[in-house]
Amino acid sequence: MGGAVRELTSGRGGGSYLFDNASVHAGGQHRCLAGWLDRISIGELSRVGVRPGMSCLDVGAGAGSISLWLADQVGPGGSVLATDVAPLPMAERPALTVRRHDVVRDALPEGAFDLVHVRLVLSHLAAREAVLGRLFAALRPGGVLHLLEFDAEYAPVLTAPDDRAADLYERYQQAKLRAFVARGSDQGWGRKCAAAMARAGFVDVEASPYLDTLAPGTPQLEMQVHNTWHLRDALLREGLTDDELAELRAMFTDPRFLACSNVVYAVHGRKP
Repeated sequence: MGGAVRELTSGRGGGSYLFDNASVHAGGQHRCLAGWLDRISIGELSRVGVRPGMSCLDVGAGAGSISLWLADQVGPGGSVLATDVAPLPMAERPALTVRRHDVVRDALPEGAFDLVHVRLVLSHLAAREAVLGRLFAALRPGGVLHLLEFDAEYAPVLTAPDDRAADLYERYQQAKLRAFVARGSDQGWGRKCAAAMARAGFVDVEASPYLDTLAPGTPQLEMQVHNTWHLRDALLREGLTDDELAELRAMFTDPRFLACSNVVYAVHGRKP
């Protein structure tokens, strides 16, 4: 079944997620996320231990960069199930199966996986702690859940061409936060998910924070350019204008602009 997509549901988790994989901007969004976050995810997964023969689940796999990496590590004797409410095309691997699946609504096999990886998904789900319980049940005893989440409430500008530009960037960040909160997202959940995992029954919970610089030419800042297009309608509803979004895109190419990234939390815990 390598690379095949099995349709289990057409649901989109209550329609709460602002980033639409059907958008023409989705490919660029996932490319930037991979360029920024894959080194963190792969480093943390390698530290946790990914071995040939393991059974893995990748929830919210998107374009599949981590699913493909996992399949290369665990194959040919292991397996990776990559799920998403709207999977994007990804390369085939013998160990990889792709399924359309809503982690809030659709069943997961219990006690089936040695490793579950979830990146930038649970913060967007109102039922995030209930989903943690489902992921706990899907793991075998001794299995590991690995989460990567943002604290998007932290994203300060460091330098800008002038005070007006710095203020515009701050208003852009606040507009994004309001748009996500309106959809039930907790944009500060990255700093809370370790405690949530402990409440769900995980042991040996560890959390590692990461910060990066958003500078012209980096995937971190290029992702912000994509956000101004991908989230345009939501940002306009939150009070920005098309002229201001164009001004932001120009500012993101200006070498005088630097910002600090959101805090990225890599968190893992083990099922007893």
